[in-house]
Amino acid sequence: MKRPVVGVIASLHMLENRYAAQRVGERNLQAVVDVAGAMPVMFAGCPALTDVEELLEIVDGVLLTGARANVHPSRFGAEPHPKHEPYDERRDAIAFAVIEACVERGVPLLGICRGFQEMAVAYGSTLHPEIRELPGRANHRAPRQANGEFHPDQDVVFGDRHDVRLVSGGAFAQLFGRETIRVNSLHGQGILEPGKRIVVEGVAEDGTIEAIRISNAPGFALGVQWHAEYDPQKNPINRALFQAFGEAVAAKKRAV
Repeated sequence: MKRPVVGVIASLHMLENRYAAQRVGERNLQAVVDVAGAMPVMFAGCPALTDVEELLEIVDGVLLTGARANVHPSRFGAEPHPKHEPYDERRDAIAFAVIEACVERGVPLLGICRGFQEMAVAYGSTLHPEIRELPGRANHRAPRQANGEFHPDQDVVFGDRHDVRLVSGGAFAQLFGRETIRVNSLHGQGILEPGKRIVVEGVAEDGTIEAIRISNAPGFALGVQWHAEYDPQKNPINRALFQAFGEAVAAKKRAV
């Protein structure tokens, strides 16, 4: 039997500051292959290049990845500011259309970091461009060295940094078999006020929302703020998440 297919959204990247390209972090693709047991197919985060109807005829699930660019503030009623750039409005457009279509049709959907934020905003949430600026909040951005440069060791950058408390009896608590997990943290923007269909299932020690699901979704529709794609091959929490996504994708393929 052929493996199910997972569409993995790409993001704009300027090569040499001149050539527009679409890219996906390889760890996302490896996680889909190794843990979800599916075939990853990258699709452009651009409406001019990706037709949502055609995409959903090809894939059995969709992974919304993290990315350097923030969701554009106009999507949640705020003003853009140069210090919160870059933005990727083409990806915003295709991601929001894909989210709506997947949730409506029961196509398994997993959002990570920016993908988590896209899912939240798609259903009425607002975001704060710098969570660390809110009173009592921690700095959730990637760790840096004393000289301000990013740490060169990726295991340090993506190392677990804080706990997340899960809702007792919720989807994530059942999935992980526990009510407290520990995760990495590499984001500046985060959910400020969740929309009506956003069910908050996990919260960091400082109150930052870390895990959500879409209420009344007929299929798998979960999002996490942390980078679960980094180490699901060895991290039991991230492995469980990608395995559950893979099972949902496989079931969707069998149902066709």
